[in-house]
Amino acid sequence: MKAAVYVGNSHIEVQSVPVPRAGPGEMLVKVHACGICHTDLKKVEHNLLAPPRIFGHETAGEVVDVGAGVTAYRPGDRVIAFHHIPCRDCFYCRRKLYAQCGVYKKVGITAGFEPAGGGFAQYIRIMDWVVRDGIERIPDGVTYEQAAFVEPVNTCLKAVTEMDPQPEDVVLIQGQGPIGLIFTMLAARTGARVITSDTMPARRRLSIRYGALESLDPKADSVPARMKEHSGGRGADQVFVAASARGIVEEAVRAARPGARIMLFAQTSDTERIELSGADICKEERAILGCYSASIDLQAESARLVFDGDLPVEGLVSHRLPIDEIERGIALALRPGEQSLKIMVQPQRWS
Repeated sequence: MKAAVYVGNSHIEVQSVPVPRAGPGEMLVKVHACGICHTDLKKVEHNLLAPPRIFGHETAGEVVDVGAGVTAYRPGDRVIAFHHIPCRDCFYCRRKLYAQCGVYKKVGITAGFEPAGGGFAQYIRIMDWVVRDGIERIPDGVTYEQAAFVEPVNTCLKAVTEMDPQPEDVVLIQGQGPIGLIFTMLAARTGARVITSDTMPARRRLSIRYGALESLDPKADSVPARMKEHSGGRGADQVFVAASARGIVEEAVRAARPGARIMLFAQTSDTERIELSGADICKEERAILGCYSASIDLQAESARLVFDGDLPVEGLVSHRLPIDEIERGIALALRPGEQSLKIMVQPQRWS
């Protein structure tokens, strides 16, 4: 099969590799769509994991084989699969901090080599603990592209559920890339007053379409000042930081009222540093939170939101690329322009 293999030195190379085989309790899935996610981009760009690896985890496809003991699924089933599933019995799982669970940190899907998601390949092997708890069937009438959004929607829903915005809240969402726009859709559904920011006019226009009352240009507008205008002089009740630009967390604090909650969502790099006044947090009683990856508790709800069309996620797809053009897709995702949003890889296509 064809697979986009990370070979080191920030480089991906399309190679011919063996099709995986499904062992006992496992499944083999033919990948029809896989979104390019920024967590994978960081691993490639900054060489965070040893090569060779096959990345990609926003994956939707068709079951083509099942191993011994698998009775819940059969060839022909259309599915999405979560690549991280927790044990649900450890110290962290009992506190619902699933992303800190040792089993959760193990990747349960591979297309070969060290497991890394595997969605940038034509076939993936899904391991037994993911087959048991990490699969959602795709209903008739839902495209593979649409279904590939279930995992990223879950990650955003997890953060929104943690923050729990109320209808009277003024919410700022910084960054309106694909993840920021999903946040906008979800926050707008709560009835909160949603204000967003992004440097790209096209993304700001989409933001208004998806529920924002106003979308600000942080290069031209004073985001903190506008948030005060929207809140009777106080500042935002909640801020979601959905981008990792320099100084963006500091701007979030300036835009937030005393006692506000600030959710860091894009700050996943070990090298990123934030400098804040202690008084901004302690004296003014702001809370800074972090949220990472998906929650098994929200798996079914995230699938429902996508499959029922409650979130118009297919409108976020800007490019559909065959597997041999994945390097162009990664370049587009790393340096997005006005016309680029979610880049979708279609491994069964070849240009």
